[in-house]
Amino acid sequence: MAIILGIESSCDETSASICIDGEIKSNIIAGQAIHSKYGGVVPELASRAHQQNIIPTVDQAIQQAKITKKDVDAVAFTRGPGLLGSLLVGTSFAKSFALARQIPLIEVNHMQAHILAHFIDDPKPNFPFLCLTVSGGHTQIVLVKDYFDMELLGQTLDDAAGEAFDKTAKILTLPYPGGPLIDKYAQLGDPNAFSLPEPQITGLNFSFSGLKTAILYLVQAKMKENPQFLTQHLNDVCASVQSRIVSVLLNKLKKAAKQTGVKDIAIAGGVSANSGLRSALIEMGEQYKWRVFIPKFEYCTDNAAMIAIAGYQKYLKQDFVGQDITPLARMHV
Repeated sequence: MAIILGIESSCDETSASICIDGEIKSNIIAGQAIHSKYGGVVPELASRAHQQNIIPTVDQAIQQAKITKKDVDAVAFTRGPGLLGSLLVGTSFAKSFALARQIPLIEVNHMQAHILAHFIDDPKPNFPFLCLTVSGGHTQIVLVKDYFDMELLGQTLDDAAGEAFDKTAKILTLPYPGGPLIDKYAQLGDPNAFSLPEPQITGLNFSFSGLKTAILYLVQAKMKENPQFLTQHLNDVCASVQSRIVSVLLNKLKKAAKQTGVKDIAIAGGVSANSGLRSALIEMGEQYKWRVFIPKFEYCTDNAAMIAIAGYQKYLKQDFVGQDITPLARMHV
């Protein structure tokens, strides 16, 4: 029996999870409300909050799994990509725990872990499959050939989809994090109320900076005409923005599916919790006879369960690292 402790600290969530023989037994996530008043994640404050949260979060994960720290066979941790100060907290704790218990240490790529979250529950995709990974910092289309054999087919050239949602929310004077609020208001609005451009980027790459600027100019122009514009049309603006971001993402995913001939299609990352994206992907899947895989909400945002499941697969391969390992702010899939 293999018991893996997973630790995630790449941004502003401190998370710990216990995986026993490939089954998640606990997944504890401690958020950081302090960032809301700044309109975004403040790296130094995130690091300090991780230091406060890491020990009680791990303790709670161990207790919920009904084991003791002596039962843990290996520690898996997020090496990167992410905020370096935040990564240092999780990495240092993992190294210390592994050294104290004399157990193996397993490094995990955060973006690979988002994809491998699909192996937590049934049904699971078959290799090869395509995964659209969308979060606050990344937007990627990945061809997944095996657990750790992945090919990056396309990515954003500037802003990520999550950034587009959050920056739009700021334009609309919504509090941080704004992405979920746009999703909420979009469900009450007309997605065809306002016309927004679709970026014309060749290949399978994305760009969202131009779309963000178009939204800014639209709001500025409408506010000049009517100072009450946002109050009166917030739902329609949110619906139009969400509809355009989703169409940009899925049009590229459709193109990737056509080029590769792959029929198992998945989404992952924080933005995969967006209701518009989830429903549009299901609809597109029915149209093109895809097998569609959408993670549970608790496995969309940053969490340690995905780190633990990735660590479990590496444990089976005996893929361990030494105490000289250091975190990396940037890592490729």
